Amino acid sequence: MSDQPAATDETSEPPVTRVRRRASRPAGTAGSAEASTVLDVAIPSTTSKTSATDSVTTKARPAVQVPRRQPHRSLVMTIGLAVVAVLVAALAGGTWFLWHGNGQIEATQDRDQRFVDTAKQTVVNMFSYTQNTVDESVNRFVNGIGPGPLRDMMNQSNNAENLKYLFKQTQANSEAVITAAALESVDNTSNIAKVLVTVRVTLTDLNGVNQPSTPYRQRVFIREDDSGHMAAYDIKYPDGGN
Repeated sequence: MSDQPAATDETSEPPVTRVRRRASRPAGTAGSAEASTVLDVAIPSTTSKTSATDSVTTKARPAVQVPRRQPHRSLVMTIGLAVVAVLVAALAGGTWFLWHGNGQIEATQDRDQRFVDTAKQTVVNMFSYTQNTVDESVNRFVNGIGPGPLRDMMNQSNNAENLKYLFKQTQANSEAVITAAALESVDNTSNIAKVLVTVRVTLTDLNGVNQPSTPYRQRVFIREDDSGHMAAYDIKYPDGGN
């Protein structure tokens, strides 16, 4: 048999590896008609396919290192300073508001107390005197009256002198004790306050004997002028009684 290899088509068939196998004859005489035969068997080789497959395999791309963004330090600092400034301003504003509000409350309370104190002093001056100090006591009361209906009344018909004469005729000393006083209202347009005052008046004769005390209740009008000075504006008896 021919040892020529079979022709192969390189373009369509993959290369094959030929393995030569030797056939063995059955045991027999040496002169057997059959002779040794060499068989050519074509066995496809996978080596080239494996190589081709390996060549087609896509190589993995290396990981791309993304550059890290640099922080905007100046922007962060600016925002931080702005936040701090806002917080400081809010704190300062709150502190000022509390201080200002407390200052206004204290000023209002102080003003109200001055209205009450002026009304109490007016009533005490009106009812307190001794026989030795009648003139001084009445003058003190009149001088504590500001412009208004009460002063007009005291200036009319010589009422101040008449009051002195009346006190002297009692032949007694008078002591006034305030038992209560309360602010009723304040008119901030006219700056006039109404103060309700209750007083207990005790007369003592020249022998030193005290007469029963007499309670009085008066509504005293106190006016504050532009300079802040307060004085009695008018006096009335509530409900027309004492």
